[in-house]
Amino acid sequence: MGCRAEQPRFWGVIWRPLLVYLLCQASRGAGHAAMTKEEKSQLRVQVQEMFDHAYGNYMQHAYPADELMPLTCRGRIRGQEPSRGDVDDALGKFSLTLIDTLDTLVVLNRTQEFEDAVRKVINDVNLDNDIVVSVFETNIRVLGGLLGGHSVAILLKEKGERMLWYNDELLHMAKELGYKLLPAFNTTSGLPYPRVNLKFGVGRPEARTGTETDTCTACAGTLILEFAALSRFTGIAIFEEHARKALDFIWEKRQRSSNLVGVTINIHTGDWVRKDSGVGAGIDSYYEYLLKAYVLLGDDNFLERFNTHYDAIMRYISQPPLLLDVHIHKPMLTARTWMDSLLAFFPGLQVLKGDIRPAIETHEMLYQVIKKHNFLPEAFTTDFRVHWAQHPLRPEFAESTYFLYKATGDPYYLEVGKTIIENLNKYARVPCGFAAVKDVRTGSHEDRMDSFFLAEMFKYLYLLFSEREDLIFDIEDYIFTTEAHLLPLWLSTANHTLAKKNKTTHYTELDDSNFDWSCPNTQILFRNDPLYAQSIREPLKNVVDKNCPRTTSRLDEISGSGNRPPLRARDFMASNPEHLDILKKMGVSLIHLKDGRVQLVQHANQAASSIDAEDGLRFMQEMIELSSQQQKEQQLPPRAVQIVSHPFYGRVVLTAGPAQFGMDLSKNIAGCRGFVAKSEPYSGCSEITNSDVIKGKIALMQRGQCMFAEKARNVQKSGAIGGIVIDDNEGSSSDTAPLFQMAGDGKNTDDITIPMLFLFSKEGNIILDAIREYQEVEVLLSDKAKDTATIFKDLEGESGEQRTSENDSQKQISKEQLIPQEELVNTQDSVGDSSPVSQTDAPHSLDRDHSRNPTEGDLSPEIKQPHSEDGQNSVENPQTPSETAEESNNERWDSKVQPIESILADWKEDIEAFEMMEKDEL
Repeated sequence: MGCRAEQPRFWGVIWRPLLVYLLCQASRGAGHAAMTKEEKSQLRVQVQEMFDHAYGNYMQHAYPADELMPLTCRGRIRGQEPSRGDVDDALGKFSLTLIDTLDTLVVLNRTQEFEDAVRKVINDVNLDNDIVVSVFETNIRVLGGLLGGHSVAILLKEKGERMLWYNDELLHMAKELGYKLLPAFNTTSGLPYPRVNLKFGVGRPEARTGTETDTCTACAGTLILEFAALSRFTGIAIFEEHARKALDFIWEKRQRSSNLVGVTINIHTGDWVRKDSGVGAGIDSYYEYLLKAYVLLGDDNFLERFNTHYDAIMRYISQPPLLLDVHIHKPMLTARTWMDSLLAFFPGLQVLKGDIRPAIETHEMLYQVIKKHNFLPEAFTTDFRVHWAQHPLRPEFAESTYFLYKATGDPYYLEVGKTIIENLNKYARVPCGFAAVKDVRTGSHEDRMDSFFLAEMFKYLYLLFSEREDLIFDIEDYIFTTEAHLLPLWLSTANHTLAKKNKTTHYTELDDSNFDWSCPNTQILFRNDPLYAQSIREPLKNVVDKNCPRTTSRLDEISGSGNRPPLRARDFMASNPEHLDILKKMGVSLIHLKDGRVQLVQHANQAASSIDAEDGLRFMQEMIELSSQQQKEQQLPPRAVQIVSHPFYGRVVLTAGPAQFGMDLSKNIAGCRGFVAKSEPYSGCSEITNSDVIKGKIALMQRGQCMFAEKARNVQKSGAIGGIVIDDNEGSSSDTAPLFQMAGDGKNTDDITIPMLFLFSKEGNIILDAIREYQEVEVLLSDKAKDTATIFKDLEGESGEQRTSENDSQKQISKEQLIPQEELVNTQDSVGDSSPVSQTDAPHSLDRDHSRNPTEGDLSPEIKQPHSEDGQNSVENPQTPSETAEESNNERWDSKVQPIESILADWKEDIEAFEMMEKDEL
């Protein structure tokens, strides 16, 4: 029945090296040689430098706070910053990032820093705080961090070079924390409450928790590794007993006909509150811990349970390369049309199981999404459009990349890791660390650097490029927790006071072939075909974009006459003569209708060649897709304000609201770049008195007192090249407020030619603070943040040399990705100088490293699609009516006044299916 825990060295299994072909180039026969040891060494050193940058800034600017806020260079202390909902449940005023990073320091050979960090944890960290925290997050990050730190501390002590003074202090702290978490298990089911007060437990009035009825499956099912390790380290059985009881209860409550579990469960009754099932948010690490508990503890029951669930996953959820949520009672019914980023861990888990083929397929699909957007969006649709645009620097994709490389030895995955490193440096690195990406389409940043970024991302990247001799200990002697903390495999025989077998009901009978795929399967592991992994990726190379990106058009490839890329529908402009010439060659005619609309009609027989006709057909199909999508879209997408002067150098990107007038930044590739200056008067509502200061610069104005269009006209008249309006509502932030869009004044605004953007108070203050400290601050206004190498490639002189040094790792200029347009649920109320765009909060939180995310999307002018005539492909593009606004200085509408149908539009399919499922019995 597969391998046993007594055979743990699976981690070191290496397949025969495989030849690597880059996407699309593989089909043309252009392969890439394996990465040399020198190249791997350079990347390994670069990972260390990146880690030092992130960790050093946390210690300098944030410690002893739980997390670093990299845009404002200060620590995030719970209660002193605006609440972020469930995300803040990870913060417990216990120096979270430091504890979470302990064993990463040793993996990256930062042993002196590790010793210093352990002393700080022992001397400074207080676990007895009157604060309510997530049981799940505290377990995987803090308890796991303490145990991982203890594991490597005793290792170093045994080596006799470091930590000779260490006397199990971290283990004592872990035991203290374990006892503080135990009150959460005071339920009849054995499932823990989702939150606990570190000082007062649950249930008591002063605890302010214990009244919850629901928890996520992953929250209750991701305890066994840390709790069992704590029991094995200390000899105190109660921790492992509670974790096993919780797992037993979830197993008993699985849906028996499908063998699936739901996302949310009632901790008292065991009823499934949310009956959708997948491998992403809310369930993910439950499956992970079943398999890893078998590896660590050697209990066959855990393997049998995992294999039972895995059989159901591959039967119902897996639709290679996709992994789609289904309903537990009717698993043939899909519950979502989108996937969340947390499922990126699953290929790594499949590697541990030994099921390599689907791991390669899903990983390849995810990599293509990343190549399209630079990062994996928090959620994306089945046709690979952005559903939730955030990326909080999650490490799951890097995790799966590392394990696939370990399993296959295919150097292709080293190139994937190199891409991750480059993207982090280009698009997330800021002067005070690395900032989460607020919107992958614009590249805007969020003032956030979660502890898991240091705990996991750099650990997996460093290991990916490391040889055995580069590590100071054998990584194969340890198993990774879901937070990548290291637990030694010898714990399986340490203080083993519990019976190995759980006393549970009988298991579902399965075909024996199900267990062929366990830990790992030798049929796949020792294949003689060196092109095995590449052959699996090959059919998927175009799954995201449908067509390979081409450096030349197909006609040019034949004639050898140029290097012009094919025209894409989203780039088409009817006023561009070159575009019209391309359309003509493709057999596409453009007709201006009397009502102002533009109609496109294709006659394939009028194309210059059959290849051009095919390109014309693709163009028309794209235009039809845009038409269908944009019928629902009436607003503009968010824009980006990028600070490009010293010491930011383009690394700080702020989310900005667009204007319905002025320069359209989406049609201006270069954007608008200039130094900023405050207008006088600051409101911008009368003639500007400091025109000599404003001229040639981007004017800063405060919201209020007049219409946005009036502000724009006043600063434009004074010679400003752009304008930024800063919200007058102190403390407002794009982190918590809906996207804001500036409307016109009800008049013709064609006279306004400069770009205008809106910043909330928090983001605006970042620029104002920079002015106070550095006097001259230069920014770039654009539709999407630019690569820093692109921004500064033409600069010369001392400042240019300084920037070159600062951006040494960013010399390569990557081709800009085309960003697909998305759908936003929004309303527009034109009152005073405002036109808000209201975004709904997503009803589901991502429960592995929790993060509640708003539904975000791109917007564009409406395109209508008429009926085609005479078998012709036809698309019409109407002119979008101008939006109007009425002035009001004393009154604003509540942005929540909108129909519930609009708010729940993105979730209609889910809700209808859930309502149908409610009629079924468990």
